[in-house]
Amino acid sequence: MSFNSQKNIIWGLIGIVLAGFCVWGIQWATYARPPLSEAIDALRSDGFVAVTDNPWLTFTPEQDSPITGFIFYPGGRIDPRGYSDLMRTISQKGYLVVVPTMPINMAIFDFNIADEIIAAHPEITHWVIGGHSVGGTAAAQYTFANPQNIDGLAIWSSYPANSSDLSDLHIPVILLYGGNETGVTDESVGARKHLLPPDTGYIKIEGGDHHQFGSYLLTTEENLATISRSAQHSQILSGMFELLQLVTQS
Repeated sequence: MSFNSQKNIIWGLIGIVLAGFCVWGIQWATYARPPLSEAIDALRSDGFVAVTDNPWLTFTPEQDSPITGFIFYPGGRIDPRGYSDLMRTISQKGYLVVVPTMPINMAIFDFNIADEIIAAHPEITHWVIGGHSVGGTAAAQYTFANPQNIDGLAIWSSYPANSSDLSDLHIPVILLYGGNETGVTDESVGARKHLLPPDTGYIKIEGGDHHQFGSYLLTTEENLATISRSAQHSQILSGMFELLQLVTQS
């Protein structure tokens, strides 16, 4: 075999390896945990909630003219539809709910998308923003940068970045986390209380975990909850309804 033939084989193998890495990189960057069946079922429109997905996943109450909207940023690498059952239930109570899709499924790469959502709905006079995991951090970041646009903040299983000091904010804020979490704990939440308003409501869901803040696929090893998903969702919704009602009545 000639030297040139050997060189061509080597470069061919390098090309195959690089192509493999590119495919893997694209798959990793675009992967999102898929929604469970109950979340898919919540995407059907009926006489109570209209569900649309262009340009964002949106839940609109059919029997009310909402004045309060809830913008929700999904957790990292989670399909926005993985929260549909929760968002539909919130909308059924008379609130517009919008869940945007983020670049490579990471809210931190487009945390200002709320500007477009707010501009698209001039009929809404009160806006609450929230998010799960990195989505919660991104929602806090948006609120820090645009306090004039937001009337309430809901952080799910997360906390603000050190650069988002919201301690002087005069709006209702809640932070929810599961008692069985490993990252968002009493200690990590407590260490960041100085970043949130003094009257922030902290809701610890005993037996809850990080992933049951949505309804998406996970492995057995990732599920640390000792309560059912429905029980955790019930407590999440209770905190959310209290916040949304407070904002609407303000």
